[in-house]
Amino acid sequence: MKQSAASKIFSVSNYSFLIALSFVTLYPLWHVMSLSLSSKTEALSGGLFLWPRDFTWTAYADILSADYIWNAYGNTIYITFVGTFLNLLFTSSTAYALSKRTLPWLKVWIVMILFAMLFSGGMIPNYMVVKELGLLNTHMALIIPNLISSFNVIIMLNFIRSIPEEVEESAMIDGANPIHIFFRIIIPLCKPVLATLALWVGVGLWNNFFQALIYLNDKELTTLPLLLRNIIEGQQQFEEMGMLSDSSTESVIAATIIISIIPIIAVYPFLQRFFAKGIMLGSVKS
Repeated sequence: MKQSAASKIFSVSNYSFLIALSFVTLYPLWHVMSLSLSSKTEALSGGLFLWPRDFTWTAYADILSADYIWNAYGNTIYITFVGTFLNLLFTSSTAYALSKRTLPWLKVWIVMILFAMLFSGGMIPNYMVVKELGLLNTHMALIIPNLISSFNVIIMLNFIRSIPEEVEESAMIDGANPIHIFFRIIIPLCKPVLATLALWVGVGLWNNFFQALIYLNDKELTTLPLLLRNIIEGQQQFEEMGMLSDSSTESVIAATIIISIIPIIAVYPFLQRFFAKGIMLGSVKS
């Protein structure tokens, strides 16, 4: 079908706008990557980095040769994996219970979840709770307060309600109990929404800077966001860690950023195909 002149103009304008928007979106990451691969002198000169200047791997060598980065990496991976697994377990089990119309005080539980989604105690009450539970200066301080999210429960609840009740009824006729039905039937059917929630929760825990800052004091418990903050604080502090040789602080910061986002970039393509389906099916139903 032949396009009209107006349609062609619209298509060209639309593609041009999307290309420009893509460039604006991707350039910050490209700038950081180019900066991390530039020499100390070029990195300190500043300006726009359309490509690495005086290409060198020195910044990455400084980062990867230090035990501090691997310790922070290990702590962040542990918090992210354990926290995401427990969050999905608690979120899905809560949503499954709330999906039962016969649950006593169902409306009361729903109202409480909606209230918790709109209002929170604030930083000081949260800190006091963590302190009284004896979680200060432990990885659990970043995991337990994030075990469940009201918003995620609502998404999961609507998805589970979209599953035909006949599926559970047939399983019960075959002698399956609720726990068996939940783990062997409901969870496999919820893979799209679970993958979506896993991405949300995982990215949140991976980038959890503020809670790590106020709850963790031991250097052995430092996470990647805290490490990046320590680097940004200044070159002098970072030199005391023994992590700089011929690199500038700017190059090391850029290299740390690139290294810290590699796992998220690697995981996202595997979860992206579930993303749209999980959100749509978890938000349309009521």
